[in-house]
Amino acid sequence: MRSTVNRVLLALAGLVLVVLGGAVLAAGLGASVPSWWPWDGKGDVLLSDADRGRWRDEGWWWPTVIAVLAVLVVLALWWLLAQLRRGRLAEVLVDSGDGEGARLRGRALESALAGEAGELDGVSRAHAALTGRRTAPRARVRLLLEPHAAPLGTLNAVADGALTHARQSAGLAELPAEVRLRAVRHRAERVS
Repeated sequence: MRSTVNRVLLALAGLVLVVLGGAVLAAGLGASVPSWWPWDGKGDVLLSDADRGRWRDEGWWWPTVIAVLAVLVVLALWWLLAQLRRGRLAEVLVDSGDGEGARLRGRALESALAGEAGELDGVSRAHAALTGRRTAPRARVRLLLEPHAAPLGTLNAVADGALTHARQSAGLAELPAEVRLRAVRHRAERVS
């Protein structure tokens, strides 16, 4: 989700900047511009003295400017915090039964989950990632299936095997999971 939002925002910002910059450059170089375009000559400025002072005495001007800038700052901070947030879980808190608890590295649990899922019949490759919080992790498992694999049987085997073992070994009450299945691309066999 984060990369999609980044791409859309960067594409929109880039498009606006290229269009505006190109139009201003064209007008500055003396190209003909539409009659409604505010800058139509080499000597034009972006804001004249009259334009800069036109709205200052209006009661709505400064609250509007402040509100728009505040919204832009909030959106920029939201975007910055989204960039800093980790996509994967670094560790999982395990209840050891003595009141202390233990920390299990997220990569170790991901590796064990992917390894067990990858050993199933019909699975060519498996990848696992943990997301969520340390006390309530969620698993995302991607499986690359061989042509002969049965998707429902493989999904049930992952749910009953690898995911159940990961949940029990980490001492979790539940481990919600999203399993994505994809088939290996292969060439058609020649029949003679």
